[in-house]
Amino acid sequence: MSTQDQDSKAPWALNRPQLKTRFRGFLPVVVDVETAGFNPRTDALLEVAMMTVTMDEQGFLSPGKLMSANLRPFEGSVVNEENVRFLGIDPYDETRDLKDEQEYLPEFFKAVRAEVRAQGCKKALLVGQNGNFDLGFIAEAAKRVGWEKKNPFHPFTVLDTASLSALVYGHTVLARSCMAAGLEFDASSAHGAAYDTRMECRLFCAAVNRFTRFCGLPEPLE
Repeated sequence: MSTQDQDSKAPWALNRPQLKTRFRGFLPVVVDVETAGFNPRTDALLEVAMMTVTMDEQGFLSPGKLMSANLRPFEGSVVNEENVRFLGIDPYDETRDLKDEQEYLPEFFKAVRAEVRAQGCKKALLVGQNGNFDLGFIAEAAKRVGWEKKNPFHPFTVLDTASLSALVYGHTVLARSCMAAGLEFDASSAHGAAYDTRMECRLFCAAVNRFTRFCGLPEPLE
């Protein structure tokens, strides 16, 4: 028997906290989208970022790998000028290294599915500042690129960092929640999917770790 096999069967290894048991078999994946409106069926998806989390031997979470892309508006999509003006995004600016949804989103979904398998989980759970909004756009994009049946994310359950922050830090706005958690927040970088995802991931980890530090890990149900 190899040393690795011996370690995997050791009592301390069997009791080591694991992501697959922390969230009922789900893998938290932090997601942020920037869009050209509020209707996930018709409005363009402009930016998307996803970030996994890792767990150490004490059960504390840390940010994992980040994936992000700037997307071209899909054919026939609606671009709300007021919305893109607020975001400061030119949806057609090719210097932003724009990619078609079909080019990048399947690769993102494949990476998430691979991490779900690697962690022994059954599905990914979307974590977002307003998670249901993000999930709606991800679900519709999955349909457009032929991944509706293989979408790695739970179809309706999310972990909403706005609600979690309200409970732990007394704030719902991302910037203020980060400040309350002791995280430096650059307002000039806000409303960019990659930056917001990093900060939401750090905030999520901080909130969960605070609970773990003071309350411990949840006991498994029989």
